Amino acid sequence: MKCFFKIKNSIFLLIFVLTLTAQTRSQDKITAEEILAKHLDSIGAAENRQAVKSTMIVGISKAAFRGQGAGFAEGIVVLASENEKSLIGMKFNNADYPFEMMSYDGDKFFARQLRPGVRSVLGDFLRLHESVFENGIMGGTLSRSWVLLNFNEKKGKLRFAGTETIQDKKLFKLKYSPKKGGDLEVTFFFDVNTFQHIRTEYKRVLSSNLGGGVDNSAKQSETRYKMIEDFSEFKSENNLSLPHNYRLFLEIITGNGTVSYEWKMDLQKFSFNSPIDPKEFKVDAY
Repeated sequence: MKCFFKIKNSIFLLIFVLTLTAQTRSQDKITAEEILAKHLDSIGAAENRQAVKSTMIVGISKAAFRGQGAGFAEGIVVLASENEKSLIGMKFNNADYPFEMMSYDGDKFFARQLRPGVRSVLGDFLRLHESVFENGIMGGTLSRSWVLLNFNEKKGKLRFAGTETIQDKKLFKLKYSPKKGGDLEVTFFFDVNTFQHIRTEYKRVLSSNLGGGVDNSAKQSETRYKMIEDFSEFKSENNLSLPHNYRLFLEIITGNGTVSYEWKMDLQKFSFNSPIDPKEFKVDAY
């Protein structure tokens, strides 16, 4: 009898291993086109996606800064989008850091100055990488300009890059290369089960302009940028599955040390198809 149970358990174990192996191979063979199609389905039916022309989202934002000096601020966030236009605005109860205002009006990117001649670190970073807004990458599915809603290979290329486990969750990776993206490396991450878009990573390394020299000194003079968008707590809004938690993280590593900035946004109120004044997408005009 004991021998029978050992054989039975061995068979179950073998079946489990073979099933797991088959699933792994199936995941490895998936294409970027298949992930894109399933991702769109994860947002909602095509007719529901197409019915939404504009969005206005309001919530609470908490900002934290670490590194050379630390700080904390709390306030509100507004995300607005219409067709290719988008805006991310945050207002804080902090005299030194009163707001973040960034937008794209369909033709030009704007990052409002904190005071004359001075922008935030995030504003400066995005001014260097305007394609993040121009190509509809920033904000993910929270924006009507989300690049994957109406993906066009004339604007960029998607490439399957395998899987990666982040915070105990296995994710598909797609590398995105926009036609006008500069040196910024962009990677999209999708849940392997739901195909929801839950992360975008941006990376760039600025090398020293010192020319020849020792390798070690060259590495120390490099500047490494890493920005991450995380999306979670998906809930139904207007027949669309949209994230209600949005985290933005920016890390800058130089020879003088590391600084990081984090914004956590709890999105609470969603409205759709309300008219948005085009001036709202020109934040420098405020």
